[in-house]
Amino acid sequence: MKAIFHNLCFKLIAIVLAVSNLFGASTAWFQADQSEWKTNYSYVFVHGLSGWGSYDFVYKLMPYWGMFGGDLMKYLNDKGFHAVCASVSPRGSAWDRACELYAELAGTRVDYGKAHSERCGHDRFGEDYTGRALVKSFSETDKINLLGHSFGGATVRLFASIMAVGSAEEQAATPAAELSDYFKGGKGSWIYSLTSLAAPHNGTTAYSDEDAPELVAEEQQKTNPIERGLTDMMSRANGQKTNDRILEDYADYDMYIDNALALNETILTLPQTYYFSIACSCTEQQPDGTWTPINSKMEILFRSSSRLLGKFTGVTKGGYVIDESWQENDGLVNTISAKAPFGAPQQNFDPANVPKGVWNILPVYQGDHMSLQGGLFKTNDVKGLYLEHLSRINSLG
Repeated sequence: MKAIFHNLCFKLIAIVLAVSNLFGASTAWFQADQSEWKTNYSYVFVHGLSGWGSYDFVYKLMPYWGMFGGDLMKYLNDKGFHAVCASVSPRGSAWDRACELYAELAGTRVDYGKAHSERCGHDRFGEDYTGRALVKSFSETDKINLLGHSFGGATVRLFASIMAVGSAEEQAATPAAELSDYFKGGKGSWIYSLTSLAAPHNGTTAYSDEDAPELVAEEQQKTNPIERGLTDMMSRANGQKTNDRILEDYADYDMYIDNALALNETILTLPQTYYFSIACSCTEQQPDGTWTPINSKMEILFRSSSRLLGKFTGVTKGGYVIDESWQENDGLVNTISAKAPFGAPQQNFDPANVPKGVWNILPVYQGDHMSLQGGLFKTNDVKGLYLEHLSRINSLG
């Protein structure tokens, strides 16, 4: 029965994709203005929690980047960019995903590090990407631009930081002849730009259910059966863990606010790299000050969690105060958390002044957490957004 169901789902996806591609020409009029370009380095897109990339079979059926609106990578490549999408662990920690990203870019075998793998209780080495790297060349002269959606934001930030300074822990634990080039550092200049997309830089109160049991119970009573069933299904899928790793080696650990803030302390903002962020919001403020989802624009999967985020306040176990400024959200991530890592250099985006080593915060995008992927049940055409943003990056000096 499961096999029949899966086959039907895949056929349905294929049919919808085929139909959507017929209408994909609606954005064909967008053209990249190459007259102002000063660079055209590769663009590497990194998916979020439970996501997938070009190394995964499912990407051919349903592209994570573009969804039912058509493959965003193909669109951008047709416009003169070189865009690729990585496949990192759907549930893994920022560390593991960063190590996987390096192997895919460098065309080598994944090395999670001797110290890390022994501490976390899993194999040190993973998949071998020799001969099938994401990019033709990755070096000081062949830089890359990184874009990370959701937890992909933490992935690319940590990846860039390790590229720059390496890992003292791995250097101390590993014989020099065995140490991965990744952990040696000295390659921060290989990253030209980094863009986060609806990323929980400072964590998300979506993982603070245990801190507000009464609020959760109240929401569960109000949630309609369809929303509850879809939300429970998503929670079970995201909550699956294996016994070969410690809790700290999972993505959801890194997204709890206390742990996200601690992770931020280990990640550098590189002075030679351009940083951008796009936060999302799909909520509206009510007379009592709380925020509720805009149902006409928000995926049904996120409405229940959005209502919780929209009225949650409290104090984390580590003592961090979550006030009303955290209530605006995109369904899964608090808008304030997606703007920039707390304490990092930052400014609102100014097209006349785009400095390196500073988070340039673009205007909040009006859409839910999946809108920057292209949406799921609510298809969202983001081709123009990425065409503009990538052209902007190529035009920087």
